[in-house]
Amino acid sequence: MVKKVLLGIGGVLVVAILAVCGLAATKPATFRVERRTVIATPPEAVFPHLEDFHQWAAWSPWEKLDPGMQKTFGGAARGKGATYAWRGNDDVGEGNMTIIESRPNEQLSIRLEFLKPFAATNTTMYTLKPQSNGTEITWAMEGPNSFIGKVMSVFISMDAMIGKDFEEGLANLKRLSEKK
Repeated sequence: MVKKVLLGIGGVLVVAILAVCGLAATKPATFRVERRTVIATPPEAVFPHLEDFHQWAAWSPWEKLDPGMQKTFGGAARGKGATYAWRGNDDVGEGNMTIIESRPNEQLSIRLEFLKPFAATNTTMYTLKPQSNGTEITWAMEGPNSFIGKVMSVFISMDAMIGKDFEEGLANLKRLSEKK
């Protein structure tokens, strides 16, 4: 009897694992998360907060998750070649960023490497477009969707997981930029 129960439970687990793997296999090979807002100030008032990693503590949604986070800045002071590395608690993990393209007041592209809790390399872009009422800013992140990422996306979407952080960061950036 016990043997039959254990075999039955084992069979259910195998079917469940195969079902999750099958669903994961249907997920796209890449992902993109994007949010945008309008900030009531020109791009020249927004861009400096992006291109200087030293200023990110004032608006980044992840900075407040670990006030004791260890941060290291390197490379250029700002713009292309600037680097920022962090190591923190389980909420922020460990990783580094490098600005790979900077078109002042238009676009900033960053190579984002997560080391912990999961290794991943993605690209983050900030695009600024002048509008009659200020600046439309788009914050996007894209990258490969590894098998682990695909399995995770069976249960929660990357958009749902990161999108709220982008919204919070953009709201913080809006308050900061419009204050001046």
